[in-house]
Amino acid sequence: MRKKIVAGNWKMNLTSEEAILLFDQVSEKISNQKSVDVMVFPPSIFISELAKKSNSSIQIGIQNFYPKDKGAYTGEISISQVKNIGATHVLIGHSERRAYFNETELFLKEKVDIALEYQVGIVFCCGEPLEIREANQEMTYVKKQLEDSLFHLSSDDLEKCIIAYEPVWAIGTGMTASIAQAEEMHKSIRSWIAEKYDKNTANSISILYGGSCNAANANELFACPNVDGGLIGGAALDAEAFLNIIHSF
Repeated sequence: MRKKIVAGNWKMNLTSEEAILLFDQVSEKISNQKSVDVMVFPPSIFISELAKKSNSSIQIGIQNFYPKDKGAYTGEISISQVKNIGATHVLIGHSERRAYFNETELFLKEKVDIALEYQVGIVFCCGEPLEIREANQEMTYVKKQLEDSLFHLSSDDLEKCIIAYEPVWAIGTGMTASIAQAEEMHKSIRSWIAEKYDKNTANSISILYGGSCNAANANELFACPNVDGGLIGGAALDAEAFLNIIHSF
């Protein structure tokens, strides 16, 4: 059975004090939450402190890492260090990493492989920019992202991954993806997995929506047959808003 998941990507926000307060505010309200897995992806410098809160029901992930165990890569964080500081998951392929830091499909594939080698959970992001959507090429574009960086895996390894669909054109642009557009892409992703692997594999993988999901639209989005939760940006920085999303199933 697919897991219901709500993950908050804090991006480059918050001070240490603000991060701890937000974490505590959310943690206090979901201590008995059984039906939804909750994750947060704080700035990496806060992870060790948050991971010490071992009684928390929140899983902690890291927004970025370098796909090596160690080495002369100034400023980077290795996959072994990711585990050492207490992160259980990694974001791979986020639209901002692709756009601002030119992370290629091959580089993302390397990240996927080493994360699995070190038994770190993966949230793999995919999604199309505006020009691709306007050209009606979104299906081809997203399918290729998956084929190039994820579909080389065995079915057993793929089932260890979570997929997050980000309609890049609907993030911070004032444009909004409709519920039907979100479900259409999620359904397509699941069908591609079934084609490549089998229906059981496709039906075991959680697919999250990452396109400006908030407390106002979460109920309707999460009611879609192929939407298993959300990768939340701005709304994850407000405890009340994030909790409302968590309780939207």
